[in-house]
Amino acid sequence: MRHLPARVAHVRGLLYLLLALLPLLAQAAEPLPAWRDGPTRTAIVAFVDAVSKPGGPDYVAPAERIAVFDNDGTLWSEQPMYFEVLFAIDEVKRLAPAHPQWREQQPFKAVLDNDHQALAAQGMDGILKIVAATHSGISSDDFIARSRSWLGSAKHPRSGKPYTEMVFQPMLELLDYLRANGFKTYIVSGGEVAFMRAFAEEVYGIPPEQVIGTTLAASFQDQQGKLSIQRLPKVLHNDDGPGKPVSIDAIIGRRPIFAFGNSDGDLQMLQWTMAGQGRRLAGLVHHTDAQREWAYDRKSNVGRLDKALDQAQAKGWTVVDMARDWRRVYPFDTP
Repeated sequence: MRHLPARVAHVRGLLYLLLALLPLLAQAAEPLPAWRDGPTRTAIVAFVDAVSKPGGPDYVAPAERIAVFDNDGTLWSEQPMYFEVLFAIDEVKRLAPAHPQWREQQPFKAVLDNDHQALAAQGMDGILKIVAATHSGISSDDFIARSRSWLGSAKHPRSGKPYTEMVFQPMLELLDYLRANGFKTYIVSGGEVAFMRAFAEEVYGIPPEQVIGTTLAASFQDQQGKLSIQRLPKVLHNDDGPGKPVSIDAIIGRRPIFAFGNSDGDLQMLQWTMAGQGRRLAGLVHHTDAQREWAYDRKSNVGRLDKALDQAQAKGWTVVDMARDWRRVYPFDTP
C-alpha cells in the first residue's frame, strides 16, 4: 500500500497527458487535416459519405466510384510555366547541337534565344511542337528514365525545391481519402502521358495504367531481338478541353462521379462528369494565394480560369479558394 501514492501520481500524469493529446488525436482522426473547416471541406466529406454508405439513397457501388483529376494546377503548381514545358525547354537546349536548323525555326529559336515573349506568342501549337520534338526519337523506357533524371535534379525557380515537392498537400490527402473510401483515382491531364507516368505512382499513389494524357504516335520495333516501343514526333491525341471526355470514355469506359480541375481546359471533363445520373461532385482549385503560391485566374496565360469559373458559380460546383480553404499548400509548409 505504501506504493499507492506513487501509482496515483503516475495515473494522474497519464490522464493529464491524455487530456493534452486529445485535441491532437481528434484532429488526426478527422479526414483532410490540411483543409480548413468550411463549406468546401464539408461538401467533399458529405459527398464521400453519401456515395459510400451502403443502403443510402445516394450509394454508389465501388466499381463505379471513379474520380478524375487534372494534374497541372490541380495536383501540383503550374507557375511560372507548366513543369513539363520547362523540362522540354531544357531538352531543346540539350539537343540543340544535333539540330542546327532549330536556330532559325520557331518555336525552337525562341527557346534558344531565351525569348519568352516570342515563345508565348507561339501558343499551344508551339508547345505541342516542342513536346513532339523533345519527347520522341527514343523508346518509352528511355524517355521515362530521362524524365525521372530531370525531375531528380531540376529545381523550381522560385522555391528551389524539386518539382515533385511542389505538389499540393490537401490534394494528396484528398486522393488518399477517396481511395480509403473505395474510389479509383485517375489523372486526366493535358500533360504527356509518359512524362506523368515517370512520377505519378511515387508522388500521388496513382499507377501508370490510371494516368491518361496527351499521347504521341509510337511503333513497335525489333532490332536484332531487342524489343522496344519507339516514340514518334507526332501528337496523336491532345488530352485537353474536349479531348478529356473522349479519353475518359475510351480508356476508363465509365463516367466519373467525382472530378477536379483548375482551368478552362478542364471544363468539358467537369461537364461530362456532372451530366451523369445520381449524386456527383465537380470541383475547381482557384489559385487565390499570392503569398504561399500564386494568385491568377481569368487573364492568366497559364492555367486560365474564366469560363469554367463562371459555370461553377452558376451550377453550384465546389470551388476551392486556396487562401481560405487550405491550412497548408505544400508538404514542406509548416503545419
